[in-house]
Amino acid sequence: MARSLGAQVPLADLQPVILGGDIGAYSLARTFHEAYGVRSVVVPSVSTGLVRHSRILTAVVEPHMDDADAVVRRLRSIAAEHSGKRLVLLGSADWLVRTIIENRDALEDLYAIPYTTLENLDLVTDKESFGRLCVELGLAHPTTVVHHVGSGELPDTSHLRFPVIAKTGNTAAYHLVEFPGKKKVFTVDTPEELAALMARVEASGYRDSFIIQDLIPGDDSGMRILTCYCDRDGVMRFASFGHVLLEEHTPGALGNPAGIITQGDARIVEQARRLLEHIGWTGYANFDLKHDPRDGRTVFFELNPRLGRSNFYITAAGRNTAELYVREHLQGLDPLPDGAEAELTTEHLYTVLPRPLLLRYVTDPALRRRTRALMRARRTTNPLWYRAETDPRRVAYLLLAQLNQFRKYRTHYPLGRATGDVREPAGAGSGS
Repeated sequence: MARSLGAQVPLADLQPVILGGDIGAYSLARTFHEAYGVRSVVVPSVSTGLVRHSRILTAVVEPHMDDADAVVRRLRSIAAEHSGKRLVLLGSADWLVRTIIENRDALEDLYAIPYTTLENLDLVTDKESFGRLCVELGLAHPTTVVHHVGSGELPDTSHLRFPVIAKTGNTAAYHLVEFPGKKKVFTVDTPEELAALMARVEASGYRDSFIIQDLIPGDDSGMRILTCYCDRDGVMRFASFGHVLLEEHTPGALGNPAGIITQGDARIVEQARRLLEHIGWTGYANFDLKHDPRDGRTVFFELNPRLGRSNFYITAAGRNTAELYVREHLQGLDPLPDGAEAELTTEHLYTVLPRPLLLRYVTDPALRRRTRALMRARRTTNPLWYRAETDPRRVAYLLLAQLNQFRKYRTHYPLGRATGDVREPAGAGSGS
C-alpha cells in the first residue's frame, strides 16, 4: 500500500496553523502529523465532530471568522502562544485563503504564507476571467454566460440549451449571504426558473457574478481532479491527477469528491502547466474537471487556490503535500524531496465513505473492478480513520458519522438517480 512516511528533512520547531474546521482542515492536520509528528492548531468558527477529541490537533474556536480583523487578532494571539516556533498558515476554503492573502501584510512577520498574489487570486477565482484564460490558452471550458446580480437585466441564455447549471462566480462573497434554498450549485430547467433563482439571490444582498453553464452529461464518475504545486518562481513542480468515483450530495457539500482513484494523465497535466506558468502561479492549485462523453474532451470547470477538501488523496497515494510547503517556505530547500517524481501516478483509492456504500454507487463495471481490486490490495485510505486517533469519544463519533452516510445518500442521492438520471450537476463548483 502506497503511504507517505516521515519527512525527508525533519523540522522539530514546526507549528502549522489551519483556518477551518471541515474534513479538508482535518486532512491537512493529519498530513502534517504524518510528516513531522506535530500537533496543528486548527481554527474553526464552531467546534465540530471532525476536530473534537483529536490527538493530532488543537482546536481554537474563532466565532467571528467572517471578520478579518478578528481573524488577524486571533492568529497573532496564537503566534504569541507558540513563540519560538516556525509557523505556517493555511486555509481550508477559498474564502479563508482570501482572508489570509488580503491580510498578508499583518501576518507575514509571524507566519510563512505559501499562497499566490491577490492579483492571481482574483484572476482565477473570478469565473469569467478564468473562462477567458481557458479560451486564450486552448483549454476546454463549458459554454458560459456570466450574469451580474443586481444589474437590473436578465441573463442572456439564448445560446445555451436548458437544463443548465448555475453557481456563484465569487465563492467568498456568496459565503456571506443566505436565502431560501441556497446551494453551491443549482440545476435550472427553464429561463423562467433561472429568473426566479436570480431574484432570490439578488434579494439576499449578493452583488457579484453568477455563472450559468452548459450542463455536461454524465454522473459523478465523469468528474476528474487535478492538484498542482508551483514553486516561488512560478514553475510547476508537481501534479496529481485523479478519477472521481462519487461526489457528496448534501446541499452544503455538493460536488466534493467522496471517492477518488489516483492515476496519470500527462495531457491534462501539461494543459494545467500551460495555464499556471502563464500567470506565474505559486503554491498549490486544485482543478475541477469533467470528461464530456459527447466529444471526449476533459473540460476545466474551475481552479481552487489551495489544497482541496479532498487533499488527502495525494498524501494517501504517497506524496505528503505538507512537505512541499515546509521544504520550500520554511527550510529553503527544493520543494520536492530527493528522488520524488514530478507526477504522482500510483493507483490508490481515497474515500470518505464506508466501502460498501461507495461500491453501491460505482455502477460502471470496469471502474467497479478497479475499485474492488484496490480494496482487496489494501491500497485504500479514509482520511478520518488514523491510527494516532485513539480517543474513544472520537472513534464513537466516526462510527456514527459513517453509518449516517447511508442515510444521507438515501435522502439526497437515491440510487436510481445515480444509475439513470444525469441531471445532477456533477462537480461544478465543488472546491474539491
